Amino acid sequence: MTTDELTRLATLYYVDGLTQEDLSKQFSLSRAKIGRLLKRAQEEGIVEIRVRHHPRDTRDLERELIDRFGIEKAIVSVNHKDQDKQRELLAGLVASHLDRILTNDMIVAVGIGRNINAISEHAISSTQRSPTFVCAIGGFYRGGEVMNADHISRRLAARFGGGSETLYAPALVGDPAVREGLLHNDAVKPTLDKARRAHIALVGVGDINEDSIMVRNGWFSPDEIAELRKCGAVGDLMGYHFIDIAGRPVVTPVRDRVIGLGMEDLKRIPNVIAVASENTKTTAVLGALRAGVITTLATTEAIAQSIVSLEDATRNPLSTQSEMATR
Repeated sequence: MTTDELTRLATLYYVDGLTQEDLSKQFSLSRAKIGRLLKRAQEEGIVEIRVRHHPRDTRDLERELIDRFGIEKAIVSVNHKDQDKQRELLAGLVASHLDRILTNDMIVAVGIGRNINAISEHAISSTQRSPTFVCAIGGFYRGGEVMNADHISRRLAARFGGGSETLYAPALVGDPAVREGLLHNDAVKPTLDKARRAHIALVGVGDINEDSIMVRNGWFSPDEIAELRKCGAVGDLMGYHFIDIAGRPVVTPVRDRVIGLGMEDLKRIPNVIAVASENTKTTAVLGALRAGVITTLATTEAIAQSIVSLEDATRNPLSTQSEMATR
């Protein structure tokens, strides 16, 4: 059966509501064969099945995050014991949110990482529109598609409609002087300027881990990660903007070698959607929230609950000291 025929079969079953018995008669195939073809449609990506949790399950937690941190929206997925499935669940929620808010002529600045890539993989839309997905950081071939904003932008444009704009520069260069030259290059500057004018930014939140994707891809050595920890860094935004638990920047030499949006650029974008699905990122997400950059936080139920507890634990001692000082 060709792809077109398989798509028609799946449409009749999942959209039009025909039974397998109906399809068996219509296609002159056994019910067992129909069942195998429907399974094949899922395996080939023609059909994607999602289970959506009821908003009531996480609504109170989302409201708690909004009230505590002054963000505009929180998207919280229910917990899943499998990390890959957890990432998929959250990505599906973010993709659905984007489908609701994207309009014609919007600009979306696109970051890198497994969570941002997952959004592009799980986006589904039947709405025609013309947004532009533009790279917020240069390319990094060694890391594959999850470290390549151009790949992610192209897939988002294919899923949601519109177009994508490539940033014709590497993500990381060896010399700050080279970076300075590229920032003013005619092939680079217009794209970064467009990313700065974005209505939405999709960014990942990273943790400080010797086994992080940035270490594996050679951006940082384990020794540099250890030094970052000594300096108080708990996480990062976009892979290279390091922050401490209070949301203050932790300056590193690598920041002057990256071709991408800066923290001040992100602060000027109306809707910065930060995504984190890994349980190791609780402290990083808290620091990112306190940095005042995030507009929409997308995370898991477990991380959200831990953030609330950690925020209480790290805020109360400061409050107590302040009260004692005024006595």
